[in-house]
Amino acid sequence: MKFHIISLFPEIFESFANTSIIKKSIDKNIIQIEYINIRSFSKNKHKKTDDYPFGGGPGMVMSVQPLADSIKYAKSMSSKAKVVYFSPHGTILNQKKVISFSKEEEIILVCGHYEGVDYRVVDKYVDYEISLGDYILTGGEIPAMVFIDAISRTIDGVLGNHESSMDESFTKPLLEYPQYTRPRVFEEMEVPNVLLSGDHEKIKKWRFEKSLDITKKRRPDLYEMYKKKYEENKDDKESK
Repeated sequence: MKFHIISLFPEIFESFANTSIIKKSIDKNIIQIEYINIRSFSKNKHKKTDDYPFGGGPGMVMSVQPLADSIKYAKSMSSKAKVVYFSPHGTILNQKKVISFSKEEEIILVCGHYEGVDYRVVDKYVDYEISLGDYILTGGEIPAMVFIDAISRTIDGVLGNHESSMDESFTKPLLEYPQYTRPRVFEEMEVPNVLLSGDHEKIKKWRFEKSLDITKKRRPDLYEMYKKKYEENKDDKESK
């Protein structure tokens, strides 16, 4: 999987790409990241990349020309790559979308700034607008890191254990069960006995029940989704 990151501040990604799982994936050539600096494509003699909005209003808007040329440059290396722009207008990123995006070979990520981008860029060049949630961030760089991290975890070879990604929250769609490690007792709190029993069937049952309980209490929307999916699967089996 190759990510082309279009940004005014590509240096933000240095620590991200040189740490932990992402760094290991890059070293193994499972993940590739290319940085494209929007300012390099500005035809303004001062390399300006923004201007005042037509119609008035606060702040500045990213100019259409450098952004469009940045995307065209990325497309010249991978014409089939999908273009993602991080925006409050976008659909919320969830695990289903993450898995869908992970099937792409290359993705171009456009990181906006200021009061947004000239919308002609979105109309002509963007395939998907994606949001992380109902809040405002300074730019698209942090969403791009979240996007890359989430997708990378679903790609074979990135995680040491394939089952790690299969058991995580939002994959069922249930929240993950609680996890514990040594020591067995800490500040008078003990690890549940069932996890020390060695009985894999009991452990599996306990984890499933905990996932159900946590999801029902903390994310009733996911719990209802799970129930609906369970009932549909049950009806399918009974009809066969």
